[in-house]
Amino acid sequence: MVILGVIILAVVVVAVLIVVGMYNKLVRLKKQVSNAWSQIDVQLKRRCDLIPNLVETVKGYAGHESSVFEKVTQARSNALAATGTGEKIAAETELTGVLRGLMVQVEAYPQLKANENFLHLQEELTSTENKISFARQHYNDTATNYNTAIALFPTNIIAGMFRFSEADLWQIVDSADREVPQVKF
Repeated sequence: MVILGVIILAVVVVAVLIVVGMYNKLVRLKKQVSNAWSQIDVQLKRRCDLIPNLVETVKGYAGHESSVFEKVTQARSNALAATGTGEKIAAETELTGVLRGLMVQVEAYPQLKANENFLHLQEELTSTENKISFARQHYNDTATNYNTAIALFPTNIIAGMFRFSEADLWQIVDSADREVPQVKF
């Protein structure tokens, strides 16, 4: 009888340790997702900080293109005001498209493209866009690992018990972003 009690106790202890291990793994993965999102957020903030300088520099050369500047300013405001992962993703996707439009406007002003301040800002923005791209990729990898962990058996049972929910992935929403650019000489 004592041996049976010890065996039952050992099984319960092992089961509790397994549950604790799975729970801790899910918490660790969720924290990694949060950290990866924070890395994106840092780069997005950096981009939003650069935009007013870029707009002011371009305004000096292309003052009559006010609709472009209004769109950039509005998209930047939307991006800064966005809360939650999904809303932030949508707002930043909009801002990326509007910035692309601004850079197309710049092509009409050769003297602007030669301006040292503009070139510096353009380089900073390009560097930031690259960092955002890498941060998004890292976030999606981390979120996918987390989402996979909460979907696999038996971790999905623990995830359900403790209400772990899937992380949003950063995806291309605008089909125009999927098109291959045309290069013509």
